[in-house]
Amino acid sequence: MSLRIILIDDHTLFRVGLQGLLAHRGIEVVAAVGDGQEGIRLAEELQPDVVLLDMRMPGMDGLGVLRQLRKSGLEMPIAMLTTSSNEQDLVESLRSGAQGYLIKDMQPDDLVVALRDIVAGKTVVAPDLAPVLAKVVQGEGITPRDPSPFSKLTPRENEILGLLAEGQSNKAIARNLGISDGTVKLHVKGILRKLGVHSRVEAAVIAVEQGLRSNRVDSSRNSD
Repeated sequence: MSLRIILIDDHTLFRVGLQGLLAHRGIEVVAAVGDGQEGIRLAEELQPDVVLLDMRMPGMDGLGVLRQLRKSGLEMPIAMLTTSSNEQDLVESLRSGAQGYLIKDMQPDDLVVALRDIVAGKTVVAPDLAPVLAKVVQGEGITPRDPSPFSKLTPRENEILGLLAEGQSNKAIARNLGISDGTVKLHVKGILRKLGVHSRVEAAVIAVEQGLRSNRVDSSRNSD
């Protein structure tokens, strides 16, 4: 499957080099720009499969671009590609709707695999940051946004949210619960609306912050 991506990074040499590396691996960079506002405009216009976004940029930084893209209602996957292994950067990126957090020193072939996984619906974090992600899952140092964010969710929605928090795709959730992909999509839309978030990743981050676990699934598998 050919992927279409937009690359937003203020370093010209990095943009040009990465564009060439990805092209050789069957990934089309439909736009590569160094300005966040221009990147937002092009993402709205070109509707790529994924946006690859630098964290540290002059003017509007990566988090600002990410939040504006989500505020604009764009739902395509967005992956941060950065030199920063800062825990708070990772947490804020996921919380703001990123579906990936990748480090620039990764191998090109690993980046291609990560991009394809992200487009397939998975949340991908650089392997070196797995311990940080584990801390997020355990709730260490993360302040909950809402004392009871799940009070409006049905048992089935809570169940699906627990699986989202594991990074499972709609197809995997449907298979696990014995329901259709379409039913899962409807439930996910309801979850996003009730939690007041724009992406499944934001919902999953809230879930792990609040300690929601998919081990509820076994006890509620037959409830709708």
